[in-house]
Amino acid sequence: MPAVKANGININYESHGTGEPLVMINGYGGNLRGWDIQVPFLSKKYCVITLDNRGTGHSDKPDIPYTIRMMADDVAGLLDALNIDAAHICGFSMGGAIAQEFAINYPQRVISLILGCSGFGGSHETKRDPAVDAQLLNMKNFSSWTPEYYIREILPGGYTEEFINKNLQFIKEMIKHRSAYPATPSYVYERQAKAVLEEHDTYDRLNQIKAPTLILVGSADPLSPLENSRILASRIPNSELVILENLRHAFNIEAAEKTNNLILDFLNRHRRTTKE
Repeated sequence: MPAVKANGININYESHGTGEPLVMINGYGGNLRGWDIQVPFLSKKYCVITLDNRGTGHSDKPDIPYTIRMMADDVAGLLDALNIDAAHICGFSMGGAIAQEFAINYPQRVISLILGCSGFGGSHETKRDPAVDAQLLNMKNFSSWTPEYYIREILPGGYTEEFINKNLQFIKEMIKHRSAYPATPSYVYERQAKAVLEEHDTYDRLNQIKAPTLILVGSADPLSPLENSRILASRIPNSELVILENLRHAFNIEAAEKTNNLILDFLNRHRRTTKE
């Protein structure tokens, strides 16, 4: 897999398809494999670029404090290395926080913006149950978890009980596949958690986002409460909110077809080529 020097580190990425570029930024502790269900569909019409955030996958894993702005700068550095002046930017969960910072600090480089199960941080945000944050920090022990523990303790935050019960084999294969990818060191979980849980705050700057924005959220998401997406939509000009009823944090996997079609429809409505 290719890697480029960006913002002082090596960033691993993949590129699939041709057309206008679409950068997809994954969430906390995740790697580019998190988009495997989206890439084959979206790359039929777009050049889909996925990356391992710093600390994950095949990207460098510096043991230094991380910030969301730093990871947004990583994305900018990746685009520089690929000679891409502007792209559609999509980020889910922590990736949505990174995408917000990117859109605020590099507005001329954003054709459109897609935020999934995302928050804006700070004192204005509707907070999760503290037990959820404790569970996120416990992700640093991922390498020692059994599939049964993962299914029992972690997956309910992302998936409905019905989906888990009907897709146990798929879920076990997903866990196995993720485990085979280069491990995320425990200190990275701690660095990323501090960045997104303690330091991320875009509330007062959301009105600086100029790109057309699609906001997606599951109505039953315990990790990213619905009210935060409502606030995002109220504060980002030219934004639209789509609520996926009864779904949780990983709606892009549980309701993959619907999610893919929502993203594709939005992208098609905001292609740069239609504006020129």
